[in-house]
Amino acid sequence: MQFAFNEPFDSSPWLQQMREGLTATMQHYGHLMAASVDAAQLVFHVVNPNRPRPFRRQSKAVFVVGIAEGEPIGDNPLASTYPILLRSLSNLLIYCGAHPQQWAYLITPELGCYAAPELTQQTQWFDALYTRIAPLATSHLVIENHFDWDLPDDLADGTVVTDQMRAASRVLDAWHLFPTPYPLQHILPPEDYRHLQRVFGIGGISYGNLSARHDATRFWMSASGIDKGQIGIVSRDILLVTGYDPVLNAMRLSVRPGSHPLRVSVDAVEHWGIYRSHPEIGAMIHIHAWVDGIPSTAVNYPCGTVEMGQAMADVLDQDPHPERTIIGLRNHGITATGPDFPDILSRLENRVRTQVPMQ
Repeated sequence: MQFAFNEPFDSSPWLQQMREGLTATMQHYGHLMAASVDAAQLVFHVVNPNRPRPFRRQSKAVFVVGIAEGEPIGDNPLASTYPILLRSLSNLLIYCGAHPQQWAYLITPELGCYAAPELTQQTQWFDALYTRIAPLATSHLVIENHFDWDLPDDLADGTVVTDQMRAASRVLDAWHLFPTPYPLQHILPPEDYRHLQRVFGIGGISYGNLSARHDATRFWMSASGIDKGQIGIVSRDILLVTGYDPVLNAMRLSVRPGSHPLRVSVDAVEHWGIYRSHPEIGAMIHIHAWVDGIPSTAVNYPCGTVEMGQAMADVLDQDPHPERTIIGLRNHGITATGPDFPDILSRLENRVRTQVPMQ
C-alpha cells in the first residue's frame, strides 16, 4: 500500500517529527511513499483538535489516519477525542504531543482508545504506533455498490427470511444492542455530513448488521447507516447481495426497478466470503458487543475489508461447528452464525455484554 501526508506537517516541530518517524517506519515495513496524495491508499492527515476538518477523499477506498497535536488528557480520553475522530472522518485518530515527553492516544471508530507505551527510544515508539496503523495499511477496502435493477417480482416484498430479519432486529434493539451514540448530522457541519453521505452512503452510526442466505449464491443483508432496530423495506433497508465483482471492486445487489436502495452494510464482503466457504451457515448477526469464552480474530482489521473476512473465515475453519457458533472480532464485536435468526437469538439471550474488551 502507498501512503502520503496531507499538509501541513511543517506547522510545528512535533508534527515534523511525526512525519519523519512515520515515514521511516512505513518504509521499514515495506510501504511506498505515493507520488501524490491522490495516488495514496492511506493518508496521514493533520487535524486541528479545536476545528477538526476532514481530508476530502477523492476515492472511497482510502484510509485516513488523523494526526492531532494537543495537550495530555486526564480522565476519560475517549470522550474528549472521539468527536475529533468523527468530525475529521478518520479511520484512526492519533491524538499526540511531545510534552512532558512524547505520548499518544490511538482512537478507533469502534470506540477503542489506546495509550501508546512510554518508550524513549524513537524507533520502538513508532513501531508501537505502527501496530495500530498496520491493519489499515495492509487491508483492501470494499465499500462500493453496483445496483442491478432486476429483483424478481416474487421477491419484491421479501420472503419468510426477510420477515425473520425484521423481527430479529427488533429483539436486538430491545436488548439495547444497536447503539446510536453519535448522531452524525448533529456533530458534523452540513458540508462534512454531505461529504460523508457521498463517500460512504451513510447518515448515522448504528453499529451491527444482519444477513441471511437466500440460496446457494445470494443472501439478504441489512443496509448501512440505518436504525438497525427498525429494518423495514426490501430494496431499501434489506438488500439482496448477489456477489462480489473484482473488476469493479464492488458488491453487486439485485434491487427492484424504481426503488431507492441504500448501500448495503460495509461488512457485506465479509459475509459473502463466509457464505461461500460455509454453505451450512444460514444466517449471521453481527453486533458491537461481547460474549465471554469465545474464540477471536487475532488482528482488528477494519470493517469492509477482504482481510477482515479472511480472519473471520480462519476462526470459523477451526470451529467444530461453524454453522452454530459465536466468534469474536478483536476490539470490535461478535458475529454469531446459525441456521436462522430465531436459533441465533436463542443462543445469544442472557449471554451478551455490551462492553467489548479492548486489547
